[in-house]
Amino acid sequence: MSGDDRARADAVYEALLQRQGEQWVQPRVERTRRVLDLLGDPQRSYRVVHVTGTNGKTSTSRIIESLLRAFGLRTGLFTSPHLVRFTERILIDGAPVGDTEVADAWDSVAPIVEIVDAELAAAGDAALTFFELLTVLAFVVAADAPIDVLVLEVGMGGAWDSTNTADGDVAVFAPIDIDHADRLGSTISEIATVKGGIIKDGAAVVSAAQHPDAERVLRKMASDRGARIAFEGADFALTDDRLAVGGQLISVRGLAGTYDEEYLPLYGAHQGRNAALAIAAVESLIGGAEQPIAGDVLAEGLGQVVSPGRLQLVGTEPTVLVDAAHNPHGARALAEALRTSFDFDEWGVVLGVLADKDAAGIVAALAPVAAEVFVTAPDSERADDPDALADLVEEAGLRASVHRDLEDAAASAREWASASARRAVVIAGSVVLAGEALAVAAREDWKGGPS
Repeated sequence: MSGDDRARADAVYEALLQRQGEQWVQPRVERTRRVLDLLGDPQRSYRVVHVTGTNGKTSTSRIIESLLRAFGLRTGLFTSPHLVRFTERILIDGAPVGDTEVADAWDSVAPIVEIVDAELAAAGDAALTFFELLTVLAFVVAADAPIDVLVLEVGMGGAWDSTNTADGDVAVFAPIDIDHADRLGSTISEIATVKGGIIKDGAAVVSAAQHPDAERVLRKMASDRGARIAFEGADFALTDDRLAVGGQLISVRGLAGTYDEEYLPLYGAHQGRNAALAIAAVESLIGGAEQPIAGDVLAEGLGQVVSPGRLQLVGTEPTVLVDAAHNPHGARALAEALRTSFDFDEWGVVLGVLADKDAAGIVAALAPVAAEVFVTAPDSERADDPDALADLVEEAGLRASVHRDLEDAAASAREWASASARRAVVIAGSVVLAGEALAVAAREDWKGGPS
């Protein structure tokens, strides 16, 4: 990779950043469809596993992709948001897309974008957005690679998300909870209806265990589409999970086979359930849910899984974990994992939340495991006020200190944790904060001890 290629790829990202932001959402999937139509529908050149839900979509997507790669298939993976650099969002065969490939794909897309932007302007509509164009870019990169299967994570919702221009052979539903209520609806049923929009005619559908309201909606939508649906619990399940060095041993009752004591290098029972969902999705794609995954393929696929920013160990002496828990559901899963997967008496929580998130719910979920909270603001215009967040923490009965930025908060937390071998630190509350933490941990070499 040359410096010129890096500069070309960075220029693509800068061009995307000039667009309406990632959080700007209007139900208008047809605009993305128009661009893709003019490009010859690259998203129809490979099979698609489409993944939605409120929490666990990225980890589930990564496990699915890893399993498919273990089958010898050439894979693509599209996830969001990124932690450090935007090329992390588009993986080809498990590695971030190259700068040359991104820049070349953009060169082919840009003239079409000009045409569609002009059409939108003439109609009095807003120009194509950041996420709409990033989705198109991912589809083109995947087609150019070329790949056999794309694992495609929804950006937000489902029905009108720009990723829904692809037709998923398998629709995958991670747990559905209240999030983005201003855009997706204020009830579980409303949110499930939007997310259920990714179910296509005759597709296979697999779902995590859901609230009864969500399950009812998904069953009805699948039936209306002539799609077969399988739910965690009734049709497949995580039957056992036990701690192991660097992760856990899981046993899964799949749709087509039973898999005992398979090593998964991720922490937390929720990751075991994500793996069970991923296994059911792969069984559905390959063999129509009637062919068990061979033992060596499963072992390789699970064994090579990584999920950056999800209970990721970034520091030792003291132990520091990073988790992107950015809503109450994710924070509850994090708290449970800290209780069951690690042997520490006290956790210091470095907490930073975006203003459009349920900060009170996140604090309430983490309160049972937090001994000390180091409050800061993610490096984002959307960051919640750290003083207001600290007030929420103190109202929950916890000690809180406010810090000017992540580096200061993390330094204080690591110093606090270093006072006892029974203390550790977790940095959580925002994907943006998680990305900052990974960069700071690498720069300051947290695995070498406190600075």
